[in-house]
Amino acid sequence: MKNIVPAFLLLFICFTIQAQPVPTLREDTLPKFSVRNIGNNKYVISWVNNFKNVKQISIQRSLDSTKGFKTILTVPDPATPENGFVDSKAINDHNFYRIYIMLDKGVYFFSASKKPFYDSAAAKRKLNIDGKADKFGNIDSLNGPNLNVKEKVITNSFIASKYVYTYRDGYVRLTLPDDEKKKYSVKFFDDKDDFIFEIKEIKIRNSKIDKSNFYHAGWFKFELYEDGKLLEKHKFYIPKEF
Repeated sequence: MKNIVPAFLLLFICFTIQAQPVPTLREDTLPKFSVRNIGNNKYVISWVNNFKNVKQISIQRSLDSTKGFKTILTVPDPATPENGFVDSKAINDHNFYRIYIMLDKGVYFFSASKKPFYDSAAAKRKLNIDGKADKFGNIDSLNGPNLNVKEKVITNSFIASKYVYTYRDGYVRLTLPDDEKKKYSVKFFDDKDDFIFEIKEIKIRNSKIDKSNFYHAGWFKFELYEDGKLLEKHKFYIPKEF
């Protein structure tokens, strides 16, 4: 005797299949990206990375939408799921930006070029903190943190330092300018500003620090000095999965 599937069961199966959510990509998922003008001649380029085999991501800028592009930054860790950069050296908002993406085996391509759109909400927040020191003295952060908001909100808008940052293997990487005449040192603190340790003279400009030196996962702060003068105060995060 043949197996007969009741009509109502077929209808239920069809409905279940159709009801499954279809995964969607964000509008800033590579090769797409976003460019925001947040005021004070600052432009935030950000993206979401879903490529598993990405080897290099670089941000390029030009006054023309099709030619004359020059690289302004190659990100330290291209595999970071969400990343971005604040361009504070553009002459005006007439610039175009695009993303250079290189994958395995030398395969590469460019995103479409686009101009910044004015983010009035971010610009307003920026105006509210003008004249006040950033809590971390950030060079690359979008704006100073609002102490009345939860840490989760601050984390979502976090942009890592280009000098001291956490790599995907969990180690803390140091990437410093290759200038033999300059002397660099760095101090590390926990999230309560308690001093942990110091590297008084960094000999190797591209190096890493074992994650075990920080004892636990979470946020840490640092002060980077160039020839004895403070170059940057920022923070980084060591995930639990190390």
